[in-house]
Amino acid sequence: MIKRILFFGFLFFGGIASLQGQKDEIKDSRRTAISNAVEEVSPSVVGIHVTQLKRQRTRTLLDPFWGGFFPHTRTYKVESMGSGLIVSPDGYIVTNAHVTADAHELIVTLAGGQQYNATIIGQDELTDIALLKIDITGFTHAPLGNSDDLIVGEWAIAIGNPLGLFDVSNKPTASLGIISGLHMDFGLKESGSVYQDMIQTDASINQGNSGGPLVNALGQIIGINTFIMTGDTYNHGSIGIGFAIPINMVKDIAEELKQHGRIERNFTTGVHVQKVDPFIQRYLKLPTTKGVIVTDIEKNSSGERAGLETGDIILEVNERLINSRDDILRVIDESLLKVGDEIELKIWRNDKVQFKILRLAERK
Repeated sequence: MIKRILFFGFLFFGGIASLQGQKDEIKDSRRTAISNAVEEVSPSVVGIHVTQLKRQRTRTLLDPFWGGFFPHTRTYKVESMGSGLIVSPDGYIVTNAHVTADAHELIVTLAGGQQYNATIIGQDELTDIALLKIDITGFTHAPLGNSDDLIVGEWAIAIGNPLGLFDVSNKPTASLGIISGLHMDFGLKESGSVYQDMIQTDASINQGNSGGPLVNALGQIIGINTFIMTGDTYNHGSIGIGFAIPINMVKDIAEELKQHGRIERNFTTGVHVQKVDPFIQRYLKLPTTKGVIVTDIEKNSSGERAGLETGDIILEVNERLINSRDDILRVIDESLLKVGDEIELKIWRNDKVQFKILRLAERK
């Protein structure tokens, strides 16, 4: 009898152990490269709560003591949200500059709910990259990948704080897609940012995802999610066309912001130009109205050192046709150039084409 009880007990508990083993095996089989990547990167992703102070003119009041009128304004708070990525053990965070623009207060929430006041180390509007700092040390951060080594069609995971959902569970959420395109150039936008060489993905990106990471199946950061196309002015949600700044560019900009607090783009050349119109064309017997004419060159300027002369016609800058001063500035902006960089000018002088190298000098 005892032997029989022991036998059936062995079968019962052995069956339970076998069932548990099957469950563990099934659970392990549910884990994928995607779930592993999300688990590895998520602790480095933060939610960012931004408070801005805005002023609005409400009405004009009569001054009861001095006469006349003065504007009456009110100050109010505007709150927004975004995402960020911790990129160093000592609490440096990268995000989008449009997330932190005009911020009066920045609160960073870590996975788990711990909150910190963040300081803006630097912002670069042109590349739409900002670097923040919170007071932590010894933080384990996710590895940064190589955005020059991407494949259209490979997995892409967007992790961040869409629609403020980070605050619901105190951890980021993830959406899955593929890399839909590479090297997407949009030029200079109305916002003042230049989006060049962007990564396109169909991973769902919504309001609040800006500044969060785009991750590959190896758990490496390959980009910073930045903007989406919505199809029309009424639909603000994802339609499967989103874009991320390549992480290689982010690394370069973030390092310079860390070292200097800004990207020095306030350059000078000492060269003054104006558009070539039909009158100038006839007077100087030029073959075309294309280009801009050099009207003045400041002494000891980079324009003088480049060998430019008054009367030169600048036809191209970095192999792009020029018809106005704004065209020159657009080429410089869209090339993300800064103080110390050089541009190549194709000029017309004395019925001949020449090429000059012009350095963007620091403005004293």
